[in-house]
Amino acid sequence: MTGPLPILRWPDPRLATVCAPVAADDDMADLVRAMFETMYDAPGRGLAAPQVGVLKRLFVMDCGWKDGDMTPMVCINPEIIRSEGMASGAEGCLSIPGVLAEVMRPDRITLRYRDLDGVTRDVDLDGFEARCAQHELDHLDGIITFDRLSPEARRVVEASYSVSFPVRPA
Repeated sequence: MTGPLPILRWPDPRLATVCAPVAADDDMADLVRAMFETMYDAPGRGLAAPQVGVLKRLFVMDCGWKDGDMTPMVCINPEIIRSEGMASGAEGCLSIPGVLAEVMRPDRITLRYRDLDGVTRDVDLDGFEARCAQHELDHLDGIITFDRLSPEARRVVEASYSVSFPVRPA
């Protein structure tokens, strides 16, 4: 797998699929390289495997690269083991281009995941990094930004998306 991968756009039904765990013996290195290339090319700060059509519990993120600080993370079979505080923030999504939506989420989390070397790690994240990790983890559970909105807010942002990017049957 080389080069940027095509990014699925909503309403592709694969984006609503709960992903399967990555097995300990699954070699994800090529996929991870391609996902980082795709994310940086997009340009995004996070990308989940289902967004490129791979229905596995894996995401990559780098919240600092646009500011000059490369902080790439590979999160395999991630789970939130602690959260606290709540904050609202604007979220965009590479699968729903052109849409920003205000989403309420915990402001601080502890994320447990396996890295590419198979090491289980716990990391404390706050602010934008916590928001990004939660957004990508949502993708692994078949949840998109629209699903986090009130019915009225969802109607408004879906309508703006449908005008900019006409929804075609999958």
